[in-house]
Amino acid sequence: MRNNKRSLCFFYLLFFKAFNLINTTPKKFKWPLWSQLRQLPSILTKKEKYAVFLLLILSLFFGISSLWNFYIVKTEEIPAFGKRYTEALVGGPQFINPILITSNDVDRDISKLIYSGLMEYSPEGDIVPGLAKSYKISKDGKEYTFFLRDDIFWHDGKKFTADDVVFTISAIINPAYSSPLRYSWQGIKVEKVDDFTVKFTLNNVYAPFLEKTTLGIMPKHIWGPIEPRNIILANPNLNPIGTGPFKMKKIVKNKEGQITSIYLEANDDYYKKRPYINEIVFYFYDDEEQAINAYQKNEVLGVSNVSPKNKYLVFNKETKIYNLNIPKYFSIFFNQNQSIVLSDKKIREALAYATDKEYLNKNVFLGEAKLIDSPILPNLPGYNDEVTKYEYNPQKARDILEEAGWIDKNEDGIREKSPGKGKDPVDLSITLTTSDFTDLAKTAEIIKEQWAQVGVKVNVENYGIDELKQNVIKTRGYDALIFGEVLSHEPDLFAFWHSSQKKDPGLNLSLYNNKDVDKLLEEARQTLDVKKREEKLKKLQKLIVDDVPAIFLYSPNYLYPVSKKVKGIEIKNIALPSKRFSGIENWYINTQRISKRK
Repeated sequence: MRNNKRSLCFFYLLFFKAFNLINTTPKKFKWPLWSQLRQLPSILTKKEKYAVFLLLILSLFFGISSLWNFYIVKTEEIPAFGKRYTEALVGGPQFINPILITSNDVDRDISKLIYSGLMEYSPEGDIVPGLAKSYKISKDGKEYTFFLRDDIFWHDGKKFTADDVVFTISAIINPAYSSPLRYSWQGIKVEKVDDFTVKFTLNNVYAPFLEKTTLGIMPKHIWGPIEPRNIILANPNLNPIGTGPFKMKKIVKNKEGQITSIYLEANDDYYKKRPYINEIVFYFYDDEEQAINAYQKNEVLGVSNVSPKNKYLVFNKETKIYNLNIPKYFSIFFNQNQSIVLSDKKIREALAYATDKEYLNKNVFLGEAKLIDSPILPNLPGYNDEVTKYEYNPQKARDILEEAGWIDKNEDGIREKSPGKGKDPVDLSITLTTSDFTDLAKTAEIIKEQWAQVGVKVNVENYGIDELKQNVIKTRGYDALIFGEVLSHEPDLFAFWHSSQKKDPGLNLSLYNNKDVDKLLEEARQTLDVKKREEKLKKLQKLIVDDVPAIFLYSPNYLYPVSKKVKGIEIKNIALPSKRFSGIENWYINTQRISKRK
């Protein structure tokens, strides 16, 4: 009888406590067998009480789990508005102004969020319409007509029109504004057709022209009244008005007047859609180590870029590191006009075979870079995989040098050769110049060791980047230069390899001269047919590589660490670091669940 009573009590206890406590049940709703339940404490042993308690907890747990699983199955997670994204940047802002931007990545980053272009980059790296809803190219390829969207407003509420486009391009072309972009826009005329149509007329066909129109457009009503000579000091440089997904909220400075952070807020009227993230805050640091330290302390959710050697400092289960393709590569450029030794193609070939790129990648970039053999990168249109590959072969390098008459007769480890009959031998010596940037300085030291193994004496000279550009590159005062070049997703090699670009501001760092290459470069940029243009690019790559005006080394990947709290980032290919924000209106931190659509 006692066992039956216990079982009955167990039964009522488990179901009764699932809904309410005994003492809170109203008297007029007393459950059946109330008297048996009241006797429960005196009936059960201590061990049985623990068992009942455990059963109750398990029942509640499985009940809640079942309800939660039902909720998850019947609903889906979607982005929600809110939260703030914070990022650490190295450096500081100068001109948040599309026509004054030069090589300052911070300015580019902020401008990308505030300003919009007629065309823009998609997260995949394609060029798609932005402020323009469509465009038309004339049959001769010299006229580009853009049809603008009529639903766009500046951050101050003024309407965006064709006048703003005409003003921006005219300001770039006008020498009074001293825009560093002026050279690249020469020979291009812009005119207003109507309030929402603009036409560009080119002196010559230029196939990659659309990429130029990703330039941020500035508001005429803000900048028009400002005298061109005062543009550098104008207040809108740091309080910009744009049409982009975010607008300026505030700038924070320290006691010394240095900008320490910039706050941007979502543009509710952004022509695509309002960004999910309410606010973006950029914090500025002097170097990468400080930026990473801020991330480690959870002061920011992302770091603009980290080098491979510091990747482990931010890599953890809470972080996603976006490994992005960027069309930038580094090479050793040979100045044949400066060095008599390097004017000999055999010497350049030997140096190419004496360079171990795999070792460079492993020891400088920890394997995070792509090795290259051509002035066009593998993921870009027109890449030629069949160019000559100078695989690492130090013995072949020694043989070439021997055949060229460079022999180490005194066995001091350095080859020498007489420059002429009756003249004393001179050492095979080269000065290798680069910046003091860590990766490039380390590359130079490794190259020095590798070339020494085949009997070449190398003197390394490191400069600060500004001094390198102004005092060395501008004057072409180097034997061999380790430096980088940035391409576009529609490669135009004219500025880098055409003979007309040997002097500053041209970027032909090898002072390269080949009539056949010149012709192909001119034809490629004037050929609208994609396949024909790619054929020309492949031909000129082969010619350049065979002439060995440079040793093409590597293309580092862009490492962008962001907390996994930030979702919706779909970037893959970027033309510039600032393009990592392409599609930022789709980034989100907050989420909500809604019923699944049938």
